[in-house]
This record gives sequence, C-alpha cells and structure tokens, in this order.
Amino acid sequence: MTIRVLIADDQAMVREGFSVLLGAMPDIEVVGEAVNGREAVERVRELCPDVVLMDIRMPEMNGIEATREIVAADGTAKVLVLTTFDLDEYVYQALRAGASGFLLKDASARQLADGVRVVAAGEALLAPSVTRRLITEFSKLAETPRLSATAQAAYGDLTERETEVLVLIAQGLSNAEIAGRLVVAESTIKTHVSRILVKLGLRDRTQAAVFAYEARLVTPG
Repeated sequence: MTIRVLIADDQAMVREGFSVLLGAMPDIEVVGEAVNGREAVERVRELCPDVVLMDIRMPEMNGIEATREIVAADGTAKVLVLTTFDLDEYVYQALRAGASGFLLKDASARQLADGVRVVAAGEALLAPSVTRRLITEFSKLAETPRLSATAQAAYGDLTERETEVLVLIAQGLSNAEIAGRLVVAESTIKTHVSRILVKLGLRDRTQAAVFAYEARLVTPG
C-alpha cells in the first residue's frame, strides 16, 4: 500500500526537497504541504495522511502544539518530527506530545524514506543511538514526573514480563533484540508490546518509552 505523507515546514526549499526525495519512492506519495502548524492541523483533517513530517519551529502554531492537536483529533496519522540539530531542546517535548519519532533535516533520501516507512508501520523511530541519547538527555530536564491516577492504575495492571519489555523498549531495543534478550519468540514480544500499549492507552513504542522514563522505570544516564 502507498504511504500518504504530508510535509509541514515553513521553508519552501525544505518542503520541495523532501517532496522530490519522497516522491521518487514507489511506495510513498506526498499528498500535501503546510507552511505552519495551524495549516498542518487543517491539512491533516482534509487529506488524512498516514505520516506527517513536522518541523518544530514554525509561525502561527509550532510543531509541538500541532502534533498535540493532530494526535488528539486523529487516530491514524503518525507524526515524524524534523529538526536541524540532534539535541534540539524541543524534540523531547514533541515526543511527549505524541510524535512517533524524529529525523534530522540532513538525513539521506534512504533514511528519510525508511523513517516514513517505520513510523507508518506503527513502529517508533527509536533505534538510532542519537534518539536514545536525546530522550535520555531531555528526560533529565523534564519536570519531576507525576503519573496521573489513571496512568498509575494502568501501570499497576502490567505483568512483570510486560514491565520488563517496557523497560527494554525505552532502552531503544527492537522486537527482535528484545526477543533475543529474553530468549523468546519475536511473535511473543509483539504480543507483549500490543498489550502494553492497550493497557497504558498509548499509540506506539515512542509513547511507551516516554512513559517508562516518566514513571522512572528507566533512569537517565
């Protein structure tokens, strides 16, 4: 199936460049563009893309607020944040707002396309070491985490094995890597991950990783 992509960035050259790169992929279609966060929210509503490439620093509404609105209003569109720097102070906030991962703007055509495919498939773009470093770094700067009563109750429903899998997700391991670590079938891990997301009311692995940090299941360092 073709992956429908919306590109949200206030720089025309960036939008055009990414559009050309992604448009050359047989399984990806760029269905629209947005010049700011407000327009991105509106275009998602109109075009129903599978993935939104979201710049953070945009006029009228920034990418963080736009991501929050898109995630709250749409159950299918995944947000892939674009940033110039690998330690952008706003990226962690975007992940907390519901983004499924992030990419640097200088990513290669292959990295860009692979990132779109990963996020569209419902996975999180957490594997690169730079992403783990970013989450670790900015979880240090986050306010002292306080899970809501609902989140605390949901966390209490996790089994011991599900909690173990959640910690490994937060450490950036893939399903195959977790299966190898726990010496079980990869299909078993997929089942655990699905149950974790349902119990915690989360969209994807990125949200699970953020939850684990905020619950202090994983400590920065």
